[in-house]
Amino acid sequence: MRVVPVPCLKDNFAYLVIDEASRRCAVVDPGEAPPVEAALAKEQVQLVAVWATHHHHDHVGGIAELAKKHAGLQVVIGEGDAAKVPTATTKLADGAEFTLGDLRGKVIHNPGHTLGAITFLIDGCAFTGDTLFSAGCGRLFEGDAAMMFASLHKLAALPPDTRVYFGHEYTASNLKFAAAVEPDNADVAARARELPTPSTPSTMAIELATNPFLRTRERDVITAAMERGSGGDPVSVFAAIRSWKDNFR
Repeated sequence: MRVVPVPCLKDNFAYLVIDEASRRCAVVDPGEAPPVEAALAKEQVQLVAVWATHHHHDHVGGIAELAKKHAGLQVVIGEGDAAKVPTATTKLADGAEFTLGDLRGKVIHNPGHTLGAITFLIDGCAFTGDTLFSAGCGRLFEGDAAMMFASLHKLAALPPDTRVYFGHEYTASNLKFAAAVEPDNADVAARARELPTPSTPSTMAIELATNPFLRTRERDVITAAMERGSGGDPVSVFAAIRSWKDNFR
């Protein structure tokens, strides 16, 4: 399996997920169609599926145009978001399996950013959409802090070498915030100095070391959250840090 990042819109990532044996591929979160079509032509692969992590337009806006050109296109999304994407053909629940050629993956339900948000986990890669970002996480548009905390920690339990493919190029600004939360975190400072462009993918090990939203049991994160009204328990710490990030510049 090979993954090709496809920049879309202002700062979105779609991804071609290519089964090398069959030369077929899926595209994750096509916010617009033209960059995806250009990537398909460059890679000379056949598009057979869309994997949508959630229903927001900047992640699904290209599906209708792609479906017109690629007959029989399967459009996969979480069952909780399917009603909001008219082009959806397949809705999956937590733990459901999906395939691409001989590759087999599973879905992880991650409510918080939206109620039906999912991660596609396949061949050591996690396509997390707007749930887990590089050094950050998505805003709580539909769920609450407890939901997102639980969703993030389901992902944090994946093997450390899991490659994390996220929905937006926010890493530089997220690391700036991470440094404000944990000023003495040497891993955050080193990552900011050595950040590649584009910054995708990350790994779960890197996120556990540098992402404040996965570090709510660390002393400095707790201290920073309590200065902003947290009660000190992990969900309250997460809620305080997420609220701070909403207005951080």
